[in-house]
Amino acid sequence: MGANLSKALGRLFGNKEMRLLMLGLDAAGKTTILYKLKLNQSVTTIPTVGFNVETVTYKNVKFNVWDVGGQDKIRPLWRHYYTGTQGLVFVVDSQDRERIDEAKQELHRILSDREMKECLLLVFSNKQDLPGAMSPAEVTEKLGLHRMRDRSWYVHPSCATTGEGLFEGLQWLNQNVKKRQP
Repeated sequence: MGANLSKALGRLFGNKEMRLLMLGLDAAGKTTILYKLKLNQSVTTIPTVGFNVETVTYKNVKFNVWDVGGQDKIRPLWRHYYTGTQGLVFVVDSQDRERIDEAKQELHRILSDREMKECLLLVFSNKQDLPGAMSPAEVTEKLGLHRMRDRSWYVHPSCATTGEGLFEGLQWLNQNVKKRQP
């Protein structure tokens, strides 16, 4: 009962929590994004084996962000993190043209799971600072997002190392989760 009261008061006074699951292929920049949001610092990362979880507060919203490793051996475990997810943050390495089809397959596999049916989709078109990076429009096309008619989605350019575009993505999630609440 206390948790329900807390959630009700949070909605009334503007404090909310949102559970985000951050997924993507290995080396897309998920962990760098997480710690840039949390610490406002670029940190040296190593491949994530397992997960990192941090709370990032932005405009009176506590985003509980679950960053799960993206190596192909870990991907079958992603489904264990789906329950309760309100927003999927899918990170794409915009310079990695060779694996964009693999990213598309993984994204569609995630979204086809019934646990993920209601969640918002934010795609960070990451590494925009690198030469030859695909534009957000190209990432949208390559991921086949225009065919998704029954889901709220948004592709935003980002650079994890500078932080460019990251908070704008959180702002989109915040605005769109508000639209879904009674």
